[in-house]
Amino acid sequence: MGTMEVVVVETTQLGDRSYLVHDGTVALVIDPQRDTDRVDTAAQDAGVAITHVAETHIHNDYVTGGLALARDHGAVYLVNAADNVAFEREPILPGREFRVGRLSVKAVPTPGHTHTHLAYVVSDPDPGTGVRQAVFSGGSLLYGSVGRTDLIGPEDTAGLAHEQYASVRRLVAEAEPDALLYPTHGFGSFCSIGPASKIPTSTIGEQAATNHALTDPDEDHFVRHLLASVTAYPSYYAHMSPLNALGPGPAVLDVPESVDPTELERRLDAGEWVVDLRHRVAFAASHLRGSVAFEYGTGSSFTSYLGWVLPWNRPLTLLGAHDDVEKAIRDLARIGIDSPDAAVGEDPKILAPGIPLLSYPRTDWTGLIQDRTLGEIVLDVRRTEEFAASHVQGALNVPLHELLLRLDELADTKTWVHCTSGYRAGVAASLLHRAGRDVVLIDAPFRGAADAGVELTRDTHE
Repeated sequence: MGTMEVVVVETTQLGDRSYLVHDGTVALVIDPQRDTDRVDTAAQDAGVAITHVAETHIHNDYVTGGLALARDHGAVYLVNAADNVAFEREPILPGREFRVGRLSVKAVPTPGHTHTHLAYVVSDPDPGTGVRQAVFSGGSLLYGSVGRTDLIGPEDTAGLAHEQYASVRRLVAEAEPDALLYPTHGFGSFCSIGPASKIPTSTIGEQAATNHALTDPDEDHFVRHLLASVTAYPSYYAHMSPLNALGPGPAVLDVPESVDPTELERRLDAGEWVVDLRHRVAFAASHLRGSVAFEYGTGSSFTSYLGWVLPWNRPLTLLGAHDDVEKAIRDLARIGIDSPDAAVGEDPKILAPGIPLLSYPRTDWTGLIQDRTLGEIVLDVRRTEEFAASHVQGALNVPLHELLLRLDELADTKTWVHCTSGYRAGVAASLLHRAGRDVVLIDAPFRGAADAGVELTRDTHE
C-alpha cells in the first residue's frame, strides 16, 4: 500500500478546485466539477480506483459532476443526510467516520457557506514520508478568508456568518496544525468573501495564525466585517443549487455540427443570442450585425460573465475557431448551459454572408481626452465597489451584469465604455452597439488612466 496523495484538479475559469485523494489503490473524490473526464484521467494516471465521491455542500457556483462520476465508477456518493435531493446517495451525518482503503475520513459539520456544509478530515494512520492529514474544507475555511454566507438568502446571511466563525474554529480543533488545507473555493471564485489570499497551498496551522476568521477574537466584529465585504455575485448562481439537488447528468462536450449560413442569418435577424468568441480587437473591427462579443481566453472572465450577463436558458449560438468553441462548450457545461449550437470558423462573413459586417472604434485614455466632446458619456462597467474606490470624474457606473436591464437609463449619445482591463468593456461595447448605440471601446487598463492625464475621483461617503 502507498501513502496518502492528493491530486488537485483545477478549474481556473470558475476559481474552484476538485480533489482526488488516494492511498495508492483506492480514491475519494471531493467536489468534482461537471466535466468528470479530468477526474477519470487523474485516477488513471495515479493507477487507482474511485470508490467514494463526496460533496462538501450543494454548490451554488457550478453544476456538480458528483452523481455522474459516482455512477460511472460504481462509487459510494456521499451527500449530507440533511440535504433534500432527488436522487439516490449515501446520506452522511455530521461527525460520521468512514474508511477509503487505508485512509480514515471524518465528516465535520461546518455550516456557514450553507446550512448543511461539511468538511472532510482525511488521515493516514501510517503516512511514512507522505501526507499525514488533509482537510477538505469546501466553502468553509479558505486561504485567507471564508466562503461567503449570503447565497442562501438575505434573512440567513448574518446567522450563517456567525456559524462560519464557529465552524472554522471547530475545523481547526479537529485537525492537526500541520494538516494540509484544500478548499474548493477561493481561487477567484465569487463564492469567497473578504481578503482571500492568492497563495497556492497552506496548512491548518498557517491559517490559524493568519486568517482573519481565526485571528479576530471578536465574533461580532468579524461578522460586521464579513457583511460589509458582501459584493454582487453572478445571477446564474440562482440556478445551480436547484440543478444540483435534482441530480445533474453527465456533461455533453462534443462540438455540434456547424449551423449553416441561412439558419445563422435567421437567428441574427430574429435577435437570438449569437456569441462571437474572437478577441475584442477583432470583434470591434468587424462583426456580424446582431452578434455580441464574449472573448474566449484565459482566466475566469468568459464563463462567469456570459452566465451572468445574458438571459438564462435562451437559445445560444457560439461563433469562433474550433478550439475556442470546444473549450467554451466545456466551460459553459460547468454552469448548466448545455449543448449550445455553434458556427465554426474565424471569418464571420463566411459564416453568414447575408448579414452586414459592422464595426466600432477602439481607443486608449489619450484618445478619450483628445476626442471626447461635451455631453458624451463615459460609462464604467466595473462593479460598484471598484467604481467607489476610484473612477473617471463624471463617469456613469452601470456594472456589466446590470447593463441589459438598464439600457433605457442611458442617454442616447456617444458612449465611451471602459472597465479594469478591457474585457468587460469589450462585452459592454458589443451589447450597446447591438442595441444601436454610438459606442467607443476604451481598450486600455484602468491603472494607466491617471498617467494619461484622466482626472480621477473616488466616492467619499461611507
